[in-house]
Amino acid sequence: MKFQIDNQIFERFPCLNVGVIIAKRVNNSGVLIEVQKKIRDEEKRIKTNFNTETLSQNPKIDVWRKTYSAFGAKPKENKSSVENLYRLVLNGINLRHINNLVDIYNFISLKYMLPVGGEDTDKMQGDVLLTFAVENEPPVLLLGDKESRPPHSGEVIYKDNLSTICRRWNWREADRTKFTEKTKNCILVIEGLPPVTKEEIETATKELKEMIEKYCGGTLIHSVLDKNNSEIEILK
Repeated sequence: MKFQIDNQIFERFPCLNVGVIIAKRVNNSGVLIEVQKKIRDEEKRIKTNFNTETLSQNPKIDVWRKTYSAFGAKPKENKSSVENLYRLVLNGINLRHINNLVDIYNFISLKYMLPVGGEDTDKMQGDVLLTFAVENEPPVLLLGDKESRPPHSGEVIYKDNLSTICRRWNWREADRTKFTEKTKNCILVIEGLPPVTKEEIETATKELKEMIEKYCGGTLIHSVLDKNNSEIEILK
């Protein structure tokens, strides 16, 4: 089992860097008060330094808006995961506890202003691929939806052998592979397009890995994938 980025993605987005963490035997139960405090501190920082009127002009947000438009999505309606998090905070909504892995990666997303996500690998079948959707992709039930829908041809998706596991690059994840308190084995990704540098992705990925090791234990490996190194084996 491996995670791979399709070469077609690098043809369209040659400067893409994706930080990847493969985690095994983590403990995702309970509530980490220390992580909750870190999130509250980031929320305060964001409210002090950003506002809803100019957020879309920030280069780290604007790059995802332009990328979404490039594959046919409407960025005003379908916001990247990081823009959605920031807008929740700026609208006065404290991020609620979901589970520890999600809380940790939300903190990293807020701190570095980068899209971060993850999937439970025990709920997957076959390899994981970041690619462009084709015609007749299987329908997928996204988090919060009541019915399954297929991705549009040409949009960027993560998928396994069954179906899509995240639509429109980092817009919304599938219900099937979401983290729960019972999650033991998983993959997490941090995505960077210019102006974000490879070094920044490496720093954020390393901090995410260290936080998971500290608070959830387990065995973890990490790497930063790019056009010259486009796949990683998922630990068994």
